[in-house]
Amino acid sequence: MAVDYTVIVVYLAGMLAMGWWGMRRAKSKSEFLVAGRRLGPAMYSGTMAAIVLGGASTIGGVGLGYQYGLSGAWMVFTIGLGLLALSVFFSARIARLKVYTVSEMLDLRYGGRAGVISGVVMWAYTLMLAVTSTIAYATIFDVLFDVNRTVAIVLGGAIVVAYSTLGGMWSITLTDMVQFVVKTIGVLLLLLPVAVVKAGGFAEMRAKLPTSYFDPLGVGGETIFTYVLIYTFGMLIGQDIWQRVFTARSDRTARWGGTVAGTYCLAYALAGAVIGTAAKVLYPDLGSPDDAFATIVKDELPVGVRGLVLAAALAAVMSTSSGALIACATVANNDIWSRLRGLGKRSGEEHDEVAGNRAFILVMGLAVIGTAIALNDVVEALTVAYNLLVGGLLVPILGGLLWKRGTAQGALAAVAVGGLAVIGLMAGYGILANEPVYYGLSASLAAYVAVSLATRPTDEAVLAVWRERLAGRSPELASETVPAHQ
Repeated sequence: MAVDYTVIVVYLAGMLAMGWWGMRRAKSKSEFLVAGRRLGPAMYSGTMAAIVLGGASTIGGVGLGYQYGLSGAWMVFTIGLGLLALSVFFSARIARLKVYTVSEMLDLRYGGRAGVISGVVMWAYTLMLAVTSTIAYATIFDVLFDVNRTVAIVLGGAIVVAYSTLGGMWSITLTDMVQFVVKTIGVLLLLLPVAVVKAGGFAEMRAKLPTSYFDPLGVGGETIFTYVLIYTFGMLIGQDIWQRVFTARSDRTARWGGTVAGTYCLAYALAGAVIGTAAKVLYPDLGSPDDAFATIVKDELPVGVRGLVLAAALAAVMSTSSGALIACATVANNDIWSRLRGLGKRSGEEHDEVAGNRAFILVMGLAVIGTAIALNDVVEALTVAYNLLVGGLLVPILGGLLWKRGTAQGALAAVAVGGLAVIGLMAGYGILANEPVYYGLSASLAAYVAVSLATRPTDEAVLAVWRERLAGRSPELASETVPAHQ
């Protein structure tokens, strides 16, 4: 294992070095939170793919393949579909807004009255997303170093918090690019073909497994529909995803770069399912489907290669965790703390705000590590997060982008009714039930439409500013025009 350990240690040291480099680069709020809005197509595509393909997509995706066969690809596949929909239909408009958070977009669209409530919901979602990603370190570090769960969480979490705090989005972008390359080599180019060959090829896999393992809909229609509702729609509105859209140097980069990343996700989904199916042939009696990834890596890959593939899994977890962490800190500082303190956004403060945002990443990072140590059920925590996100925020966000008649009162009603309905229904049906998000989303939509139609339309002056920002013509944005970087 010495060679494998060396590969992992070099990888982790490189992450910290990039954090130090990013600290020298991030000299303004724009540079720190959205990489100066300067990413070109190559870096944008790589970082977007890295943020959406985390531990659940890698370890969980292989586990679903182990349990259901090729139809286990649907969870990650719906993530890819969501990213494609965001990129094709919405990303250009989102990028032109030149905001930092989803709540700022809601304020801009509805006239400045939706921020704190939506910020609290988004903060809860990003915090839980960061926590669940951090917990995934325990599985990987246990395989690597045989350390207990708490030590593993602290070790992995400290590295992510360190490079995220130092350099902000520049550090995260650079580390995500490395993580994207490592995942591509480790999972797609190494583990996938080795797993298929070790299992005897597709013919042998078909001979040894039930036909349901090769049924595209084997996981079940209701499960697929729930994946679409939670993950596809979740991709459209998450702060962690939008914050990457804000890094694009142009709306064209956001559209086409995101389309490439979404297509990559579809290939990654199929690869994970095939690896899991091969693991079922090789190890038919594993205690848990989620053990399939680590087991096939440990037993079937040669020294050195094994270290690289484990680094790929670590990369998947770290990219999602760092993206969720900076999103959580950005929302906490810009949408909650600053508003509660009554701080205005005065031009000329950007340099002063870097230290504040850096401090919030550190504080949120420590909160994430502490919560991850205390939490037991990762799946339930992530389900709560996505149910709140989709049930509370999907309707007012998409409504604001698509329906002129939507009002601030309608948006607030949608957030409150949808969020409370999801919480109440989870208490009644159970956290992992499908009904809470179905009925919560329906209640949110009904409240949004009814209250919007019953209240005065949004002031035309507010909508005029909104249209100017959507078109990228707002004069106050001229100061943010900077040279493009690839």
